Amino acid sequence: GSSAVDSATSARSAAPTGIDAAGAAAVSHTYRVLRSYPHDRSAWTQGLVYKDGHLLESTGLYDQSSLRRTRLETGEVTELRALPAEYFGEGLTLFGSRIIQLTWRSRVGLVYDASSLEPLGTFPYSTEGWGLTHDGERLIMSDGSARLHFLDPKTFGPIGHLDVKDDKGPVIQLNELEYIRGLVYANVWQTDLIVMISPKTGQVVGSADLAGLLTGADLAGGVDVLNGIAYDPETDR
Repeated sequence: GSSAVDSATSARSAAPTGIDAAGAAAVSHTYRVLRSYPHDRSAWTQGLVYKDGHLLESTGLYDQSSLRRTRLETGEVTELRALPAEYFGEGLTLFGSRIIQLTWRSRVGLVYDASSLEPLGTFPYSTEGWGLTHDGERLIMSDGSARLHFLDPKTFGPIGHLDVKDDKGPVIQLNELEYIRGLVYANVWQTDLIVMISPKTGQVVGSADLAGLLTGADLAGGVDVLNGIAYDPETDR
């Protein structure tokens, strides 16, 4: 999914906890911006993780993709590793001491040491790569469809999948992912929506419409769509 953001935004919502809510009506949430942080407007943000005052970020576009570590408060890029020109960087997650980054159509995942950002290896997968997160036991990956794929975090082999739906049917174009309090949060590409998905049933149990977060000036200045969700469990933001 091609997308970019211009600033990192901190917000809270009365998000549901991880319950099996199949058949229940999804809860609609509003949002309130608590604080905004500077961010590289040229970064085509695809994956985002918060860790120790920094953002780990995967950026896209061919010949421009990167893995970077950015200081949240200042937007300063403290470390950057460029991807080979043939890769379009996509979703990203931090699993233990490793960073795992997807590519869009190359069907190749990249693995790095989380401390040094040194490459550790690659792995194949059979779909496009869009978003990536984990629940502590499984990697959870989106491919732009309504399906989430579960991967073994040691072998990166497929171990299952889940089709995501709401009361109207399949929810397609699931993009960047974040696992928050027992639910999978997903940006829905080309919309202002974040949906909250039960990883047990695939049911959308909540959503947040972030319409208005991007201003007309943002859109005129080349920002494409909202993308990138990072969660700080220590402060629940």
